[in-house]
Amino acid sequence: MAASGGTKAIMAALLANAGIAVAKFVGFLITGSSSMLAESVHSVADTSNQGLLLLGQKTAKREATREHPFGYGRDRYFYAFVVALLLFTLGSVFALYEGIHKIQHPESLTTPIVAVIILVVAIVLETFSFRTAIRESRLVKGDATWWGFVRQSKSPELPVVLLEDAGALFGLVFALIGVGLAVLTGDPIWDGVGTVMIGVLLGVIAIVLIIEMKSLLIGEGSGEQELRTIVDELAAKDDVRRVIHIRTQYIGPDELLVAAKLELAPGLATAEIARAIDAAESRVRAKVPAARLMYLEPDLYRESLARE
Repeated sequence: MAASGGTKAIMAALLANAGIAVAKFVGFLITGSSSMLAESVHSVADTSNQGLLLLGQKTAKREATREHPFGYGRDRYFYAFVVALLLFTLGSVFALYEGIHKIQHPESLTTPIVAVIILVVAIVLETFSFRTAIRESRLVKGDATWWGFVRQSKSPELPVVLLEDAGALFGLVFALIGVGLAVLTGDPIWDGVGTVMIGVLLGVIAIVLIIEMKSLLIGEGSGEQELRTIVDELAAKDDVRRVIHIRTQYIGPDELLVAAKLELAPGLATAEIARAIDAAESRVRAKVPAARLMYLEPDLYRESLARE
């Protein structure tokens, strides 16, 4: 996924959430709806999350140093992980607390039509943000399903924004249902029920994001198809007889480390070995541009080494 695509989706989400957060909080002050308050906090958290994702993109561009010789690409994973924690602590926990409190101590809503109008407008704005994230994601997800894209993507921003926006849309619908039922039945407890539903939804999304971002943060290798491509390109010429052993790891969303032992054709001179390895690297990079760091070592095939 190109960073520019992720940035466009992040900016769309940031602008939408900032405006929605203000509108929701005004709606809460007018109506006293706990669903509106929970959604206000949710939008504030989402706005902060997009700011963190942009910060991660910026810090990840720093040049490599002696202390960090492979650069700072994993900063994007770290800030995405922090986003998942923020979504859980600020969004889910607060909504659950507020919803349970409202169920235990229900309070009648004042001017509920204001809440309804604000929620409908917020749904329209969130739909715009969600459509932007979907459009940008389609450019890079290929034939994968949406769930597969979230699980397999090596770039964190678009999956995070996709799930955040989906959660925001469903959360708004839950808030609208809660407020609507409270008005129709005259029982404000439904407002609290809607708030609890928002909290549960945010908790589920946060847990999914935490699991996925942790996996990226500690290091993921190439997917099965990409790994097969790398192996095929390494052994595509007669001077490389086989790939004995290979390890890959993403050290940033756009930077893949490849380390492999190759069995070369017998009788090659030193210069020919160097040319064979350089050519193998070029073939791989032509098919997998992210494979910027490659360490290829000629070796003799041994069964024990191949199983490592």
